[in-house]
Amino acid sequence: MAESHPVGAPPEVQLESESEAESGAEEQPQAGEETQDTTTTTAGKPKKKKKKSKKAKLLSALKGEKSSEAAESSKTASKLPDEAVKKLLELNPSLKGELAGIPPEKASEILKKMDVSQLLSGISLSGKNQKDMASYKFWGTQPVLKFDEKVDDKPDGPIKEVTPEIVPKIAAPLPEGYEWVELDLTDEAEIKEVYKLLSQHYVEDDHAMFRFNYSAVFLDWALKSPGWKKGWHIGVRAKGPSRLLVASIFGIPIKLRIRQNTLDVVEINFMCVHKKLRSRRLAPVLIKEITRRCNLDGVYQAIYTGGVVLPTPVGSCRYFHRSLDWLKLYEVGFSPLPPNTTQAKMIARNQLPPHTSTPGWRVMEERDIDQVHDLLSRYLERFELAQVFTRDEIEHWLVNRHKPEDQVVWSFVVEQDGKITDFGSFYCLESSVIGDMSKKHDKIRAAYLYYYATEQAFNPKEKGLKDRLLQLNQDLLIEAKKAKFDVFNALTLHDNPMFLEQLKFGAGDGQLHHYLYNWRTKAINGGINSKNQPDESKRGGIGIVLL
Repeated sequence: MAESHPVGAPPEVQLESESEAESGAEEQPQAGEETQDTTTTTAGKPKKKKKKSKKAKLLSALKGEKSSEAAESSKTASKLPDEAVKKLLELNPSLKGELAGIPPEKASEILKKMDVSQLLSGISLSGKNQKDMASYKFWGTQPVLKFDEKVDDKPDGPIKEVTPEIVPKIAAPLPEGYEWVELDLTDEAEIKEVYKLLSQHYVEDDHAMFRFNYSAVFLDWALKSPGWKKGWHIGVRAKGPSRLLVASIFGIPIKLRIRQNTLDVVEINFMCVHKKLRSRRLAPVLIKEITRRCNLDGVYQAIYTGGVVLPTPVGSCRYFHRSLDWLKLYEVGFSPLPPNTTQAKMIARNQLPPHTSTPGWRVMEERDIDQVHDLLSRYLERFELAQVFTRDEIEHWLVNRHKPEDQVVWSFVVEQDGKITDFGSFYCLESSVIGDMSKKHDKIRAAYLYYYATEQAFNPKEKGLKDRLLQLNQDLLIEAKKAKFDVFNALTLHDNPMFLEQLKFGAGDGQLHHYLYNWRTKAINGGINSKNQPDESKRGGIGIVLL
């Protein structure tokens, strides 16, 4: 994963590479036997400022080569010295392993045509959980854009036309001792099994200090949106008495607008393989199986996200983090103490006003659904990649139906004379603290900026939009603080570059790459410039938030 810690990392599709599987295979759980899931962890400490390593210096030098606006759109590896390309391969062991099976001249051609930014984004600065490149050979067989494919002069459309009559009617076989199952998320016991699989085998930070904690309530919210299909909730179980769940992949149906085209697509999430089965190459099999099922239902395109570079991102955003309880984040090792400052100064720097300031601000209620639906729909038309919501989906995703201890989403509106002029929302995703740091705090509560909209966006030349967004999002931060969140995370999508830095969000070291399956379109802006900084001129691209 690209992020330094799960509390700031996206819930991404996990794709193990073939070379990783070959190099790090643990003893596999035997079919029919219960597996004792244990993870050895090491405690992390706040990082001290260190001299740059050779690896970091190389990255800095390479990033410097693409600092000019002229280099922004395309800078291929062919322009780098051979020695730099060689070192890039050394930093990308997964990519190196994949290219090892390809004739040298073909491997060189592939590498030279890749964009430097793609290579750099795929580099992990630490070894744990390193997933620099998922299987190049696998993705070479799939209807996705290739790294060296030019699309600017091609019309948007499917990469491969699917003939429904020839889609296989039965699933591909699994390794001996395992079988396909449909997961029933109306069954509390099965939800707990999915929770256990994800909590122990999905996303963990590079230093084994934090791990995503997807609650049963969160999974119910995330995977049972209007129109959800049980057949798209796929698991792999061990045969025998234990019936252990060892892998999963989930899809939900959404309507997605990609520039001028609106499509029925599947949103893919929570692909996870038991750590002791990573050598069985189940990830490609899972992808092929959910593709087969979606094709049988007449859905031929998909959207998914990841923190690593695969062929080929349609757009990439950067994560930013705003401390709400800086001292707690420091005590668990998430936030360092910057040089030449003190804990007291950091606590004071991150203070927020005690009360919201927007007149008419209140919690969103069921009676607001129609007005919020209308406002958000018009707001999202300003972006090139956005979900097209139904009224039922607005109700599902934005209206809280749970008691406070189980609440997943927080939504607020601004009402003036009976009219909803603004709204904003965030959702909760906790991380468990593991290792020695858990003795003082056992979890980190992270709020993620979700959807928002304001009538100010429709003013001529967006007059007043920036000030309004600063005010609305500060009120969201205050609400998150009141709800006992520790950190507030946001990407550079939507209009976020207008306020992230002003509201004291700090840049994360992770990217979230957005991918389209079986759809060709040119690159879409993700709110960042060639220096990987928020850029207001790069707005208007990505307008969808994937969990």
